[in-house]
Amino acid sequence: MSKTIITIGREFGSGGRTIGKEVAARLGIECYDDKIIDEAAKISGFTTEFIQGIDEKARTSLLYNIVMSTAYGAPFRSNANGAMSLDAQVFFAQQEAILKLARKSCVIVGRCADYVLKDEQNLLRCFVYAPLKDRLNRAVGEYGIDKYNAQKIVQQEDKSRRNRYNTYTDRIWGARENYDLMINSSIFGILGTCELIVKAAEEKCGT
Repeated sequence: MSKTIITIGREFGSGGRTIGKEVAARLGIECYDDKIIDEAAKISGFTTEFIQGIDEKARTSLLYNIVMSTAYGAPFRSNANGAMSLDAQVFFAQQEAILKLARKSCVIVGRCADYVLKDEQNLLRCFVYAPLKDRLNRAVGEYGIDKYNAQKIVQQEDKSRRNRYNTYTDRIWGARENYDLMINSSIFGILGTCELIVKAAEEKCGT
């Protein structure tokens, strides 16, 4: 099998993470999500807990940076334009981790991987979405989110992903020109979506 990289961007509650793991299992390759955090920690010197905290609540205010740097002993870096926010430091550490992990065939879920790996030849860029109602049902039924807060949480997660992507790339999150394949997982289901992605990878990357 030739080297194949599949990236999966997704709306929260669309099942993108589950789909990524299943696609990787079918192709016999690794699926990277949380492992990116472990690799980024090795690269940056941050703890995995620190990076998870930044991922969950990305804030770039000066006060937040000072507090978090003190609390975690973070190696605060600088660049030619001055101090780099902790959020930016974490993003670029994750970028390095993605580039390292993508030396071999793999599936990478989220974290702007479609942009980070844009120069890869055998790259299939996917985006998984679904109607809000179905995403709310999955958030409550599968993720265990309280039904009274589900819509707020789903929309906040999407906003966070959108802001991160739009901030660190020259693209718009979810825009069709950024992807090779966009799939409504509610129409095809989790397994049907996996089948479509595997077939697309076979066509584009020669898996």
